[in-house]
Amino acid sequence: MNMSDKQVLSQDQKQQLSIIKKSLNLAEKSVEEARKIVDSLLEGKDVASVVKSTSKEIRQKARKLSTTDGGKIVEGVFDGQNMIGPDSRLYPMPANYASKSKLVEGDVLKLTIQDDGTFLFKQIGPIERSKVIGKVVEDNGDYVIKADDKLYKVLLASITYYKAEAGDEVTIIIPEGKESTWAAIENVIKKGESEGDEDEDEDSGDDLEDI
Repeated sequence: MNMSDKQVLSQDQKQQLSIIKKSLNLAEKSVEEARKIVDSLLEGKDVASVVKSTSKEIRQKARKLSTTDGGKIVEGVFDGQNMIGPDSRLYPMPANYASKSKLVEGDVLKLTIQDDGTFLFKQIGPIERSKVIGKVVEDNGDYVIKADDKLYKVLLASITYYKAEAGDEVTIIIPEGKESTWAAIENVIKKGESEGDEDEDEDSGDDLEDI
């Protein structure tokens, strides 16, 4: 077969394949972390002691909240990925909801557990926020944001939606005046993209729940 007969991947296709590969890597890490939590529960350990990414401050804030209606309504604090309840229990949150709502580490949430087991989250106490500009970089195979000489974790759902790649500039939202591990993506400025193109990306934000 001649070189001309071989299919040449476009830059967009390469980028999509790269994002898929990152998604698979993240899924593998998530499964492994879930196995560790299940094993720890079977050994009688507290979930809070296993989820090391949750800061002491987040857990302390969550303990002051309440659980009502026989445990069907739970208040908790967003830790960057999930909600931490008053009993330090971890409640999984859909990444697309957290991305679309631009939840920030420390936000207070209310979870309603329906009769069929469905989780419905609602933000009831947003933490004070600030915005900073950073750059997308790769760190040990994951996408993170480097801003003010610090690395912030971000949800892969946001990276995938905005089709962000290493080198892109982004505006992120972080807690004002507080240390945080996670950030929410406000928007992405693609490398070499004009301001007009950036506006088009912002206008399409309502489609985020289709992730």
